[in-house]
Amino acid sequence: MHCNNPLSRILLICGLWLFIQPVVAEPVDFELPGLDGKNYRLSDYRGKWVLVNYWATWCPPCREELPELEVFHNNHKDKDAVVLGVAMERIDPHRLKTFVDEQFLSYPILLTKPAARTELGRVPGLPTSFLVNPQGELVARQVGPVTLEDLETFINEETN
Repeated sequence: MHCNNPLSRILLICGLWLFIQPVVAEPVDFELPGLDGKNYRLSDYRGKWVLVNYWATWCPPCREELPELEVFHNNHKDKDAVVLGVAMERIDPHRLKTFVDEQFLSYPILLTKPAARTELGRVPGLPTSFLVNPQGELVARQVGPVTLEDLETFINEETN
């Protein structure tokens, strides 16, 4: 490409300048109703790591990861991290509450309609988890089950 035209040169330089600018992570936020009747805002958890886990009761890999998410939440909720579970299915709230109680889940369960795209990004399959840092910036996405070890390792590496 020849840039003999001064206007073309200016446009090329502006385009290159925009391309090489660092990407600045912007804080993300959403508000969803909880199974308990409260509204939950992601920004209410600034200062902590937040694992936002999109799941469904009918999803076997989702069900398998629930105990590890519960352990992670209980180990960190009073210190540096929380789990927010987002049920991505059309289900009677009473049925969902029964399921949550049977699984002994203590972290907040939020409600949303099934969608391929959420406030945090694409959800190509379930489970899909997004990790938000204490500044409110989205730093990771995992499609498929997350383990306690994965979470601990990632947060330790990012913190140290």
